Amino acid sequence: MHASGSFEIKMVPASESVFPRMTSDKQFSGDLEGTSKGEMLASGPPPSGPKGSGGYVAMERVTGKLGVRSGSFVLQHSSTMNRGVPLQSITVVPESGTGELAGLEGKMIIKIEGGRHYYDFEYSFSGQ
Repeated sequence: MHASGSFEIKMVPASESVFPRMTSDKQFSGDLEGTSKGEMLASGPPPSGPKGSGGYVAMERVTGKLGVRSGSFVLQHSSTMNRGVPLQSITVVPESGTGELAGLEGKMIIKIEGGRHYYDFEYSFSGQ
């Protein structure tokens, strides 16, 4: 199955550390309607390094409605950007689905176009 749409995100610095830590609040629209809360650790090149490079890891709990099913699930992010070229790994944590989203499996890709965030989500349910 496939879901796509857009989302709004608010990122807030959570602390001063070796790796900047941020919290996130998202509002999904489209085939996935809901909200999420997440935490992220990021790293980039030194100030004198190339622009458009870096990496992050994050965990995000999504709560809402996917198609006709309601519940929650967790996304695990581990992504890099190498001089503007993204390599994304955003997957549903196994067995994290609740309610009607129990058994959810899948991968998500995030695109940013014109300053807006979009998602493409390929998913299935175990045993189906």
